[in-house]
Amino acid sequence: MAPRDCSRVCVVGSVNADLTFTVRTLPRPGQTVLASGLSMAPGGKGGNQAVAAARAGATVRLVAALGDDGSAEMLRHHLAANGVALDGVVTVAGPSGSAVITVDSSAENTIVVAPGANGALSVDSAEVRAVISDSDVVLLQLEIPIATAIAAAQVASSAGAAVIVNASPAGARPHDLLALSELADVVVVNETEAGAWHWPVPHLVITRGARGASYLGDGERFSVPSPAVRAVDTTGAGDVFAGVLAAHWLEGHEVALRRACAAAALSTLVPGAGDCAPYAEAIDDAVSNRATERQL
Repeated sequence: MAPRDCSRVCVVGSVNADLTFTVRTLPRPGQTVLASGLSMAPGGKGGNQAVAAARAGATVRLVAALGDDGSAEMLRHHLAANGVALDGVVTVAGPSGSAVITVDSSAENTIVVAPGANGALSVDSAEVRAVISDSDVVLLQLEIPIATAIAAAQVASSAGAAVIVNASPAGARPHDLLALSELADVVVVNETEAGAWHWPVPHLVITRGARGASYLGDGERFSVPSPAVRAVDTTGAGDVFAGVLAAHWLEGHEVALRRACAAAALSTLVPGAGDCAPYAEAIDDAVSNRATERQL
């Protein structure tokens, strides 16, 4: 297959060091459970999405903040090794972002995030704003201050880039969500997030887990199924979806959804979030196997 001419993607978002516990069942409130495994790996929605977009074939630059701690070096190395340009990554005093994840035997998970340096991310400098402006697609999430996400969307919109917002995690105030939605070309949400808020955007993409994803916009509505897989860990699947969607968005809505669904499914076969994104060749194979399926 000929090389894919993907977009120049700028991801503005969080980078974390993930501590993942593997358990038989997720603990209930007040309950202690024993873990059968423990690992530390790169993560954060912004970092995960940047790696996913790069592995899908896009030229990717990341705007993020890291601390001056030991985790920062590991995170920088991981991102650079995956072809993510770091000229938009700044260092701030204090710890980098971190997350504690528990994954049960059914591949369900819970996540607790400590923002750390992510909470200090801004797009005030001319250098960072130039990184955002020099992009075809700008991808945002909500693990950074909402004011920063709005400011980044304003810079991107003024530069003529397509603005994609992965409106997760939930928790932003309604008037902030409205301000961000008004600047977005595309909003990506899960089914719960879709029902919690009216998204006044040209293109709405709703992820449906193992059932794939749906598109609403341009006077069109359709769904794309997800390849059937035996999931090991669903952590990071939503980030892989968003990153691959951004990488292929300008190729067409259906192409982007189909490849994003395939990539997200493949990501659940790998434990952890930071290194679970598949490469373009694997996505090609998964898409080819389901090329004729589309639900109106």
